[in-house]
Amino acid sequence: MIQAIIFDFDGVILESVSVKTEAFRRLFSFTPKHVDEIIQYHKENGGMSRYDKFRYIYKNILQEDLTQQKFVELSEKFAAIVFQEVIKAHFVPGAHELLELYYSKIPLYVVSATPEEELWQIIQKRGLTHYFREVYGAPRKKSECIIEILNLTGISPDCVMFVGDAKNDLVAARKAGVRFIGRVKKGDENPFTGLVGVEAEISDMHELATYIEVHR
Repeated sequence: MIQAIIFDFDGVILESVSVKTEAFRRLFSFTPKHVDEIIQYHKENGGMSRYDKFRYIYKNILQEDLTQQKFVELSEKFAAIVFQEVIKAHFVPGAHELLELYYSKIPLYVVSATPEEELWQIIQKRGLTHYFREVYGAPRKKSECIIEILNLTGISPDCVMFVGDAKNDLVAARKAGVRFIGRVKKGDENPFTGLVGVEAEISDMHELATYIEVHR
């Protein structure tokens, strides 16, 4: 029985993954010889906060010190690049309909790697606030946020479903002990191939709605 659903945001609610990829490309355009490696790292680590990616990129790819001032500048510039584009992003097919159908029946949450204040602003701008009981974002880890939801609600992990589109989402679900549904956009490489713990794979939220109805 499904008693709560937790959603990642980019690539699950909104088709905004490409917005973040382009932001990394623009942000690191000052180092053209490294930009392809940076983009590859970003893509391979979907579901990781931009803050952790910045630290890794500077330490392991650029091999430079990341000062606090530079870290703040990167964070602010990245947010400025992505905010308006995410606001304009299309819904993942079926996402809006699914939220409208279930928010009054099942508690819905968002757990994302997007900074929490920025995430709230996006959700408010898109008129989605009323759909979610709570919204969680960086710098908190996804697994910690899911565990907090479990502790606050008292719902058994077996009755909680986390819907994500990246390997890091699956890792967070496994750490928290909740069920995991993987979204794989049609035409994209499947990040869950060969991994254990994926209850089902869907290509959009229409398929998720069907899955929920069958397994409620």
